[in-house]
Amino acid sequence: MKNYQIATLVGAIFTTLLGCQTPVPAKMSDASLVINNSDDAKISQQLAKQALSSRLSYDIVESLTVEVGPRLAGTDKDIMAVDWAMEKLWSLGFDKVYKESVQVPAWSRGSAHASIVAPYEQPLVVTALGGSVATPVNGIQAQIVRFDSLEELSNASPGRIEGKIVFIDRKTERHITGKGYGEAVGGRSRGAIVAAQKGALAIVIRSIGTDHDRMAHTGMMRYEEGTPKIPAAAMSNPDADLINAMLKRNPNITLSLNMTSENLGIATSYNVIAEVTGSSKPDEIVLIGAHLDSWDEGTGAIDDGAGVAIVTTAAKLIQDLPQKPARTIRVVLYAAEEVGLVGGKAYAAQHADELGKHYIAAESDFGAGPIYKIDFNVNPATFEQVKQQHSAITLNGVELGNNKASGGPDVSMLPALGVPVASLNQDGTDYFDYHHTPNDTLDKIDPKKLAQSAAAYVQFAYMMAQSEIDLRPVTEQKDQH
Repeated sequence: MKNYQIATLVGAIFTTLLGCQTPVPAKMSDASLVINNSDDAKISQQLAKQALSSRLSYDIVESLTVEVGPRLAGTDKDIMAVDWAMEKLWSLGFDKVYKESVQVPAWSRGSAHASIVAPYEQPLVVTALGGSVATPVNGIQAQIVRFDSLEELSNASPGRIEGKIVFIDRKTERHITGKGYGEAVGGRSRGAIVAAQKGALAIVIRSIGTDHDRMAHTGMMRYEEGTPKIPAAAMSNPDADLINAMLKRNPNITLSLNMTSENLGIATSYNVIAEVTGSSKPDEIVLIGAHLDSWDEGTGAIDDGAGVAIVTTAAKLIQDLPQKPARTIRVVLYAAEEVGLVGGKAYAAQHADELGKHYIAAESDFGAGPIYKIDFNVNPATFEQVKQQHSAITLNGVELGNNKASGGPDVSMLPALGVPVASLNQDGTDYFDYHHTPNDTLDKIDPKKLAQSAAAYVQFAYMMAQSEIDLRPVTEQKDQH
């Protein structure tokens, strides 16, 4: 029997013993790989078994979404989330729990209303994009000018755009990796800048989402110094389709837009941190993170309550071991990720003197789907050793991937600072159905899939805390999500 067949059989037995509907092991990229059977690997498998049979991860995200709910950075609910996290982490018995202040932009969504007023009167479902200014008090009424993409808008002559409302109609393609989001999101983040430079009065984009629900997807947009600030909104995908159908009948479509959003200056938030103190190398750190803030329209269950639950559960299971691992496990619940990776940047700056002691970092911020692959960004000379070290994770349905990881949004700046990272890739096929909408709620989470992700994280964190492999220097960061 070949090694891959043995691994598949062992994985099937492992899954049966756990009584859990985890995926069968993904086909390994190296069919000659033999499952690591060291004492550390056996402990990691036992930790995974505990994660798979526990409801802790689901209980944590339920607690956050029910007791706090939406937690937009810079608001009172954001501070409630910080207090919730401090209390929760202390109650779980971590060796250290503390918070570090972060200055974050504060913004109020207000209301947003839009409709087609000529020639076909129809209401539209819209939402303000994060950071947008308001319209004038009486709103804006102007003709729509449609573009397939930000690139087409960039290449358009100002004469087509001046005095009109720009409509970017870029569809987001569904994919397990979520790569369609990265291909479409430029219109949301930079569309207002380009449109304003060409004389537009406002911009409305097709939501950056893969759903067919009549819900608009919010998300952060940007302005640029020296360019007029124009209102920016997203409309639901069905409403974008509706406008396209109108434009086929009449090229002169007039849209009315009224928004009351407001920028409120700077507020104080916090990165919340918990630690499992290492037994022999306590000053060396394995960082596993998630972001605590969310947008304000849903309850932030998949983005990123699930991530908070996954990494907290992983660290809690390691905390409860009779013998702590060599390195410190540090859980970082980042502030204000949604409004510009603010907590991640603050952490990198505040911990600059100890980044050399960060052995590896990873962040969970892609919903509650199961993890199907783990990538690394480590010393290329030791990458194969790292894969072999983690081979037991394949028994939990996780494929060993490449050496091009970004690590996740809030740790994406760390490779450039010399910190190795890993990306534990979750199935994001339906993630952008709910992302940044009122539909981001607890019912979208399958407890078994969430537990599988926690199991993968606990195996990764424990093996890294025990590792003797030299992970530096890291490769150049190549992929971004």
